[in-house]
Amino acid sequence: MKIAVIGQSLFGQEVYKELKKDGHTIVGVFTIPDKDGKADPLGESFAEKDGVAMFKFPRWRVKGQAIPEVVAQYQATGAELNVLPFCSQFIPMEVINHPKHGSIIYHPSLLPRHRGASAINWTLIHGDKKGGFTVFWADDGLDTGPILLQRECDVEPNDTVNTIYKRFLFPEGVKGTINWNQTAVALHNWIRGNDKVPGAWAEVDGQKVTFYGSSLVDNGTAANGQPLEIPGASQPGIITKAGLVLFGNDGKALLVKNLQFEDGKMIAAAQYFHSGSSAAVELTEEEKTFAEQMRAVWQNILTNVSQIEDSTDFFKSGAASMDVVRLVEEVKLRASSCQLQNEDVYMNTTFIDFIQMCVRKLRGEDGEEELVVDYVEKNINNMTIKMPHQLFINGEFVDAQGGKTYKTINPTDGTAICDVSLAQISDVDKAVAAAKEAFEEGAWGKMNPRDRGRLIYKLANLMEQYQEELATIEALDSGAVYTLALKTHVGMSIQTFHYFAGWCDKIQGSTIPINQARPNRNLTFTKKEPIGVCAIVIPWNYPLMMLAWKTAACLAAGNTVVLKPAQVTPLTALKFAELAARAGLPKGVINILAFHKSSLRALVGQRLSDHPDVRKLGFTGSTEIGKHIMKSCAVSNVKKVSLELGGKSPLIIFSDCDMDKALRMGMSAVFFNKGENCIAAGRLFVEDTIHDQFVMKVVEEVKKMKIGDPLDRSTDHGPQNHKAHLDKLVEYCQIGVREGATLVCGGKQVQRPGFFFQPTVFTDVQDHMYIAKDESFGPIMIISKFKGSEVDDVLKRANATEYGLASGVFTRDISKALYVSERLNAGTVFVNTYNKTDVAAPFGGFKQSGFGKDLGKKNCYC
Repeated sequence: MKIAVIGQSLFGQEVYKELKKDGHTIVGVFTIPDKDGKADPLGESFAEKDGVAMFKFPRWRVKGQAIPEVVAQYQATGAELNVLPFCSQFIPMEVINHPKHGSIIYHPSLLPRHRGASAINWTLIHGDKKGGFTVFWADDGLDTGPILLQRECDVEPNDTVNTIYKRFLFPEGVKGTINWNQTAVALHNWIRGNDKVPGAWAEVDGQKVTFYGSSLVDNGTAANGQPLEIPGASQPGIITKAGLVLFGNDGKALLVKNLQFEDGKMIAAAQYFHSGSSAAVELTEEEKTFAEQMRAVWQNILTNVSQIEDSTDFFKSGAASMDVVRLVEEVKLRASSCQLQNEDVYMNTTFIDFIQMCVRKLRGEDGEEELVVDYVEKNINNMTIKMPHQLFINGEFVDAQGGKTYKTINPTDGTAICDVSLAQISDVDKAVAAAKEAFEEGAWGKMNPRDRGRLIYKLANLMEQYQEELATIEALDSGAVYTLALKTHVGMSIQTFHYFAGWCDKIQGSTIPINQARPNRNLTFTKKEPIGVCAIVIPWNYPLMMLAWKTAACLAAGNTVVLKPAQVTPLTALKFAELAARAGLPKGVINILAFHKSSLRALVGQRLSDHPDVRKLGFTGSTEIGKHIMKSCAVSNVKKVSLELGGKSPLIIFSDCDMDKALRMGMSAVFFNKGENCIAAGRLFVEDTIHDQFVMKVVEEVKKMKIGDPLDRSTDHGPQNHKAHLDKLVEYCQIGVREGATLVCGGKQVQRPGFFFQPTVFTDVQDHMYIAKDESFGPIMIISKFKGSEVDDVLKRANATEYGLASGVFTRDISKALYVSERLNAGTVFVNTYNKTDVAAPFGGFKQSGFGKDLGKKNCYC
């Protein structure tokens, strides 16, 4: 790099030496005039011996105005960067801003703690325990520009200005300004500080290479790739598929995403050894027409260029950042399927490279890193389904630590579907680290809300494209009837992502007219901000839909996700991860971990509750585990929690109801999704005058239900989700019989392979019985009588539960409907209907059914 050194003193002299040692070209040294015939150390003859132009201006400006002759002599040096070590003169902004990389300056203070010429003195006067220096971009305030890096030191009790300067500020300041042999954090700070005003570079393979897009990486992450020698670095870098891994002198690592060469061409660091190796594609006639259209666009932008040649460089011809935006939009107008990012233009600066890049994108051959998926394939349901079965961490499908796996079972016949990677504690830590980096340093955290919404829309559309495959996997893994899986499990999942994609740019705060607003003109406003890394733990009854309910809101708010599907139903979550990657969601935004233990008391699951970098945990499951989660989240780091827990939802049916509708909806309230439904009507209260008629009709309808293969379109009732749950339902019915309830029908396992259970009806259920109080989570209808004149009494009985998730009432009397609905203690009250959830309506309960809302505007992820 061509550098002008502007300053004085021994410090300036040492900086000059270090710049020369690191291979920079010094095009001019500007220092103060000789004093009493003695030159300032920076102005001593060694610079002249190096053939460096020397300038000793007594001043750079007069009455605040730059001296044209002085500025002209400076500009003639052709400097690309100004370095101002110990500069005491007033340098005009015409000089500060002239180089394409700006001006950097050293200040002997931890800005902004102390400013000005006496900064070191104030450090001691104030009794500061820490001192240090700052390297920053010079501006018109000289010490108010953006900070590049800071180094601190302890201030010893007997330090003076002289001792602290000699011990630390002088030697470390010289090294800190330009030395590449530093810690990983220092290198990272230097590179990210130069992202907007490029300056972090090194000589690599005999050419100048500038580094962009730095992030710190897990020190335990193995860097596999091709080594790259970097002069001055503590050890060689490594070109990996994620980018260039650099190492600090402390052995820790950082990752650089992009590299730029002296000719202005920028490439993805991962492509360093492959850049320029790909053969040019031959354009079709249609593509040639597109190329000529783009040549005209370039000509309209680069009006100073007489003719656009294949070798014309966009930026060397005078294009600026606004021209990049215009070029990207011009491409969209002519080829809507070619969605460019600004970065694509910076990486393809010549016209021929730009056209080749556009054509590859139009053909779907844009060179993006291919998603590698080790599928398990099955020919089923008149299609071939392709199921990922590994963990999904940081945008990749990977084996669990140690290669551990477990089998996920098909409930229709009890056979194994495939082996699924079994996450370990170390996998949790990797997933959380990836989510944290994606949130804090990655493209997701920097993306504007509208672009975020565009990606979520794309994901929803991709889910719609694959809806039959998703529904088939759901039926295979969870036992859901295919037609129900297609409509509800998958259909509502797609609706949820479409809905929340629209919320991305509508998450707004407010302005508040505080008391001091006038006459003092104070303004108070609020902003809704994303939380950060969110852990999501979902149940097995609606594997994909529960994922969608929580994940869509989480992503819309700008958070990142580490999701744990239920141990028995991991496959649609892993297929979703594949679709999210193909939709273009950045790496680390979504991470999926399959665990073998459903209880968060297990060590691996516990890690999500305890992890200090997880800022929110959303859970749907049992009340017992919800209590444990709440405790762990409080003790760990007081992370936010939303819980959707157990239920025992009452449904009250009055004699003045529409009997056919009450029967139909009452059946659905219990038997929908095999009864594996968190808002299922856990107990029906039927008015005594219609009780026997209602029961008779229910039994008639139950006998018509077809139990069988969930992929058979005529099946009404598929298998229960897993063997342990089937056994629980059998035991539940045995308890009901022992307590004296009347088993009208069902109550047993179906004698066939798989986990099938008969739809069941109990009557004569008394309030004290176990089945009247405990949730079955299965296809078991619990019916109790009540007298129509005792409305308050049946309300008391309906509310005599620690749960409060959902409830319902059937009556033609609107006054009675309003009276009952107002007094039912539940988060949702259905009137003359049931199971009608919608993505726009908030969903959640209270009491021991949990707190917080899924769906709707008032979700809990920002």
